[in-house]
Amino acid sequence: MSAPQAGTDGCSHEGMRNGAEPHSLMEHRALRRASLPLIACALLALPPLRPLLDATMTLQMLVQIPLLTTLGWRLAGAVPRGAGDAMGRWNADGISGLVLASMAALPWMLPRALDAAVDDSWVAAAKFVSVPLLIGLPLGISWPRMGFVVRGVFFMEFVATCFRLGWIYLASPGRLCSNYLLGDQQQLGRLLLLIGASVTLLLSARLLFGSFDLAGAAVDRSRHPDGEQPARSR
Repeated sequence: MSAPQAGTDGCSHEGMRNGAEPHSLMEHRALRRASLPLIACALLALPPLRPLLDATMTLQMLVQIPLLTTLGWRLAGAVPRGAGDAMGRWNADGISGLVLASMAALPWMLPRALDAAVDDSWVAAAKFVSVPLLIGLPLGISWPRMGFVVRGVFFMEFVATCFRLGWIYLASPGRLCSNYLLGDQQQLGRLLLLIGASVTLLLSARLLFGSFDLAGAAVDRSRHPDGEQPARSR
């Protein structure tokens, strides 16, 4: 009777080893996915990239901050599945993550914050930490959970913000940032208005005439003449 029991114990130990290998492999993949964005954030925070991207108001707002947001978005791939499921309980339809990212982005839309990030190393450190972790990461986690309506609200607010800030920077008669010239400020305003108009035209054209998978709900009408909708992809 002892021999079968030993065999059973051997099988259980082998199963534990087989179960531990995929878990360690998943941890290794998560660390590898997180390491590249973190290294890229560190490079952006150090010379020569930081002085280069802080040199103009346009580069700081339209290149540096979007890059940090994208790197934070990439960090979402390193979040363990169990942690993602736990966060999903308070992040229904991605709304909580979207609100968190929107609130964290508000300070970095203000000219005073852009100025302070150039003059004060503590404010710069806050930018390099908060933009990836409080803007990009929540968006990366929440985006797959968002439905058509929530993503539509996101795009509408993005376009409205581009128009608001673009008009302020373009119409202001004086400099809003002491570190940047009036011409740079007006150039940023024109580019923000252009981005807002371009996104509006692109979304309108694809929703009306083309195939645009905003959340799996907008499809090419020519492929589904009877109004059938394909199953939403996850």
